[in-house]
Amino acid sequence: MNSESFLDQLLQRYARFSPHTRDCGIEITALSAEGVSTQLPYREDWLGDADSGRLHPGVLSVLIDSSAGVALMAHLGQPERIATLDLRIDHLRPAFAGSALHCHAHCYRKTSSIAFLSAEAWQDDRERPIARAQLVFARNGVRNAGVV
Repeated sequence: MNSESFLDQLLQRYARFSPHTRDCGIEITALSAEGVSTQLPYREDWLGDADSGRLHPGVLSVLIDSSAGVALMAHLGQPERIATLDLRIDHLRPAFAGSALHCHAHCYRKTSSIAFLSAEAWQDDRERPIARAQLVFARNGVRNAGVV
């Protein structure tokens, strides 16, 4: 399978990988071997503090981790078992109710057993990120990875 057809299949079958991702409503808005852009439409049940209108930070964690996983798969260009080893998020400012969350993630280094990614999240203005993240994924090989 060439990398272009793999990316097409990855895009078409993204939600199948994780029912949780599907239920959250994360959508891929751009996908290439260089990275992925995603969005998570606003839902009232994402609120962590209704009085201030701030979103729960766990929602951001789900978006960033899921986006980075897809970015790594796209970068690898083939199905492979991966697992998040480390996720560090620098919360730069709060996310507020009413606007979708957006994320861009990309792989900047990989070895045969590990991959390093970075991600950035924002709401209405990409120039005003709400979080930046560094992630480390284990690469567990193609054995039993299945087909996208």
